[in-house]
Amino acid sequence: MADCRLGLYVRRMNPIELKARTKTFALRIIKMSREIPKSDDAGRVIAKQILRSGTSVAADDHAGCRARSQAEFIAKIGIVEEEADEAALWLKLPIEAGILPEAKLSALLTEANELTAIMAASRKTASGK
Repeated sequence: MADCRLGLYVRRMNPIELKARTKTFALRIIKMSREIPKSDDAGRVIAKQILRSGTSVAADDHAGCRARSQAEFIAKIGIVEEEADEAALWLKLPIEAGILPEAKLSALLTEANELTAIMAASRKTASGK
């Protein structure tokens, strides 16, 4: 079964597939962050923020799978949604600041936006809204 979210065609995934997807995203973020020049303050700050938010997507998704209640699950998924959205913002900044070319970041930016949409839909479904 599939859903169309924000103009994206997204196949429904089971929790194991989604966990793998968020982990892969985090690993891609780690690799990409090494490409940001850290010779100035902006590069260092942006690299740290991208690392923090991008890896938090996987960590908080993992924690959500171990939630002890529906309310805890909803809260964790909400955090994953926020972190994915924040990662998307931080991925836009090196492009707009001329630090990295868009071609290096566009696939990660797309993934961050898709993960944000998936988590928003999951949170709404879990909370019955």
